[in-house]
Amino acid sequence: MPSSITYTAVLEVRRATAEHLAKLLREHRGRLGTRKGTRALGVFKQAVLVLRWFVDGTRLAQLARDNGISVPTAYRYLHEGLTVLADHAPDLSSALERAAAAGHTHLNLEGTVIRTDRVAAAGPNDADLWRFGKHKHHGGNVQFISAPDGWPLWISPVRPGREHDTMCARAHGLIAALNRLATTLGVPTLTDLGYENAGDGFRHPVKKPQGGELTTEQRTFNTMIRGIHSVAERANALLKVTFKALRRVSLDPGSITRIARAALVLLQLEHGRTT
Repeated sequence: MPSSITYTAVLEVRRATAEHLAKLLREHRGRLGTRKGTRALGVFKQAVLVLRWFVDGTRLAQLARDNGISVPTAYRYLHEGLTVLADHAPDLSSALERAAAAGHTHLNLEGTVIRTDRVAAAGPNDADLWRFGKHKHHGGNVQFISAPDGWPLWISPVRPGREHDTMCARAHGLIAALNRLATTLGVPTLTDLGYENAGDGFRHPVKKPQGGELTTEQRTFNTMIRGIHSVAERANALLKVTFKALRRVSLDPGSITRIARAALVLLQLEHGRTT
């Protein structure tokens, strides 16, 4: 009697997305000068391997076994797919140009921490850089820019989870770029109080003064801003719900940059939308 069970599964991804990734992989192999027949998997099977890891969070050992390849080869194929996809993610300048051309009335900026397996990296005062104190777990900070309806337009490189949202935004040049967008084109950016004092191009709730109360006008303003900005959570939810790989990363935390950017490209391919 066989000791294992074989079953059929359906990957919840459009075939066109897998074919597009296969095309990118084929072009990549062409640039490398890879000879025909020298790879264990063709580009379509490699694309499916990458998508199974992204969408279902399938373990690399399982992917290797299913494809009759070694685990190191499965890792190599995965990282190659991540790189190919991430290279097609828009840079900050391109994303803002597209947003302006689309006629968006405003943009949203939101940060999220993507969980990682425990990793130690000493920071200032020997504090663990990757430990996110608020939720007491390790992770990397990623910044999202989204359209007024919460559709993700751009994702930043990863920063250590211990860093504050404003610190991360400044490190990526977001504060200056978004303030410039508001000054030149009149497109403000809505945020939460985590970006307080980021500049005149940002709109966020008014902070309650210590020992005082907000005026009726300020409370009304806060209700309006929070209501409009609340859809910014959609960008985070769309990516983490669609791709299990973003819920917890077991690879090197530095790889979150490629994973998040690759996920953005896949999401845009799946929905046929970039702005």
